[in-house]
Amino acid sequence: MGQRPDAVHVRAPGKINVYLGVGPRHDDGYHSLATVFQAVSLYEDVYASAAAGFTLEVDGEVDVSGVPLDDRNLAMRAAKLLAQAAGVDAGVHLRIRKGVPVAGGMGGGSADAAAALVACDALWGTELGAHRLHALAARLGADVPFALHGGTAVGAGRGDELTPALARGRFDWVLVLSEQGLSTPEVYGRLDQLRAQEGVVADDPPMSLDVPLAVLHALRAGDARELAPALLNDLEAAAVIDRPDLGATLIDGIRFGALGGLVSGSGPTIALLCESPEHARAVQDQLLGTGRRALHVHGPVPGARLVG
Repeated sequence: MGQRPDAVHVRAPGKINVYLGVGPRHDDGYHSLATVFQAVSLYEDVYASAAAGFTLEVDGEVDVSGVPLDDRNLAMRAAKLLAQAAGVDAGVHLRIRKGVPVAGGMGGGSADAAAALVACDALWGTELGAHRLHALAARLGADVPFALHGGTAVGAGRGDELTPALARGRFDWVLVLSEQGLSTPEVYGRLDQLRAQEGVVADDPPMSLDVPLAVLHALRAGDARELAPALLNDLEAAAVIDRPDLGATLIDGIRFGALGGLVSGSGPTIALLCESPEHARAVQDQLLGTGRRALHVHGPVPGARLVG
């Protein structure tokens, strides 16, 4: 094992789903996905320090009142999983400073888990390497491997089978945040109900779906105008039924000049695509004028990384 520092700081990004196709529900409760993740400049910071046991504290710029501080927290589970996998007889105190909305469809908890893996690997000097860290990340949840790697990637299976996607240049987004989160299982359940009502069922759902070539071409070209009409989220209709205000926000975002928009993941965060930083700031200002909480971010950015 390498030299052990007394404390480490790791930063990991939130994500948006530029595209999210959801297949029918399988018997195990999961859905096949075809998605394109993009890591954006809204971050979780995890500080890990040596301790006798496993402890956790959480603060941040967003409401953290609903964040668990026990083994229900993905970061805590990540630390314990790494200790078990590496045979480490040590503890850690994790302090998470959250910048990604809780239950906002942006993978904040997954970013915490990815950051905890990188932080504990450095703190304990286990030097597991990217391949083993990825394998551990996949055991923690579908979005954790992407938070580890960042950038732009195509996700298949449950979203955890990643293939890097070439994305040239910079994409500017305005995120419209919500005070009230949405439950991912409930949104998927609502989608299943909608499809059952419409008669969209399959006896043998496909195990894999495909991302449309239009999405991949637009990302490769670095062309926001080309990407805008290809944005899609199959979960959006289910999220908007529970939260009609999200539909109103999407309409206003387009009215204020955004090229396109969608609910990110299971919501309720809205992602509005803009042509440039200046364009994004103009859209952001108009949304702020309506009393909404709007942030300008950009992507792609790297995944979980040591800071300092």
